[in-house]
Amino acid sequence: MGPTRFSTLVVAVLAAAALAWLLISSFYYSGMPRLPWLPVVTLGGLAVLEAYAAVNTRGRIERKPGREPVNPLLVARFVVLAKASALAGAIFLGCYAGLTGWLFVEPTNAAIQDRPAAGAGTLASLALVAAALWLERSCRVPESDDDADDRQGRPGQR
Repeated sequence: MGPTRFSTLVVAVLAAAALAWLLISSFYYSGMPRLPWLPVVTLGGLAVLEAYAAVNTRGRIERKPGREPVNPLLVARFVVLAKASALAGAIFLGCYAGLTGWLFVEPTNAAIQDRPAAGAGTLASLALVAAALWLERSCRVPESDDDADDRQGRPGQR
């Protein structure tokens, strides 16, 4: 399994933004209920938890003093969580960005009232993507001196 590609996330964001804009502009917006805050809080909470996991896991992998060794199976689970969260966060980011863009074009009172929740959803989704990528990067095994010597050729060997 390789690291998450930035291009995959960009395509997911753009596709979700286009779909959200298309769907919201095709249906009558004023008949929809107010935009809820619960998804925003959930995305923000996931971002905070994954950022904490990234800091904690990196310290345990590097075996900093006072930290117990990390379980390799836990690291594998964190990598899977990070990859899934990055893609889900990118899709949510696209949906919220498309919705936020449309809300700033729409002059109705309902659209004006939904702008804060949509903007906060965009920021929370962006935070989730960043935290997921950080967690994925934190789960990498640091290079040892032996690995660097193998790539450059060991001194004294031909």
